[in-house]
Order: sequence, then structure tokens, then C-alpha cells
Amino acid sequence: MKRRRRNWPFDSPFDDIFDWDIEEEFERMRRMMDVMMQRAMEGDLRTGEPIVYGFSMKVGPDGKPIIQQFGNTMPRRLGEAKETSEGFAREPLTDIMESEDSITITAELPGVSKEDIDLTVSRDKVTIKVDTASRKYYKEIPLSAEIDETDVRATYNNGVLDITLKKLEKSKPEGKKIKIE
Repeated sequence: MKRRRRNWPFDSPFDDIFDWDIEEEFERMRRMMDVMMQRAMEGDLRTGEPIVYGFSMKVGPDGKPIIQQFGNTMPRRLGEAKETSEGFAREPLTDIMESEDSITITAELPGVSKEDIDLTVSRDKVTIKVDTASRKYYKEIPLSAEIDETDVRATYNNGVLDITLKKLEKSKPEGKKIKIE
């Protein structure tokens, strides 16, 4: 890791602890905002479509930061909305927590009723889709372990969808123990 020489009084001694460069993240966001503002000044924005982009940061189990992006402006090019097969959709903010035997996903879906949520679960991914006249959300979440599709619980309250998935038990290695003579 390259050690930075401090030449500004507000530089933190903790800057070189992390592998990632937070200043680079902020610079990337500034450039994205510049492009969005330029497009807005030129009138090149979709009317009626909100512009949403953000990120959440947390510390992973290994002590390294995990940065997760969300929104509808970042997937392909700076400022371009995420297009699904159903049109443009927002990507909900999600948080994934994993324990030894389960995976819990929390997704923020404000402004919709639970009847509007189309939740699909397969062994290796979860798909959340909402398609109403006023709100569109879409997100595919790859899972780190295979889950039991028959043992899934989902609740929706005050704009927050909570999904609990039970992991499949890891299969024991097949084979027969052989006695060595």
C-alpha cells in the first residue's frame, strides 16, 4: 500500500489504514453529479422520472469496508437510468445479513403496498420487482449460499421488506470409507 505524505492539516492519520480510497469515491460522485447537472441544464432528463443514486457503507466480517450502490442512475453510463425488460426502475436500498444457517435481506420499498411486490426466490438469487403507475423497483440479489426455496419468510411493513431465507445444509462428501490393509 502506498503511503501518502501528509501536507494538509486536516488529513487524517487513519487515511492509510484502508485499502480503498474514499477521496476517489467522492471524486467519482462529484463527476457523476456534474454530468447529471449538465444534462439537466440541457433539458436531457426524462420527465417524471426521479433521479436516485446513493451508497451504503458497512464493515464486513473481515473488517474491510463494503460499499453497496443503489439507485437508478449508475449501472451503465454516468447518469443513465437502469433499464429492465419492463422499462426504467429504481434499485431499492438493500441490506444483506448472513448467519450460519440463514440469510436475511432487508429492502426499502417506500410508497407501495405488499400486493404490488413480486418476490421471486431461486436457490442462488432473489428478485424483487414492483411495477405500479407511480413506483417501479427492480433488483436481483445474488446469494452467497444455496437456500431452501420452500423455507422462505417475507414481511412488509412501513415500506420495508424483510426476507428470511434458510440455507441448505451442506451435503456431506459422498463415498465409502475404505480400510487400508
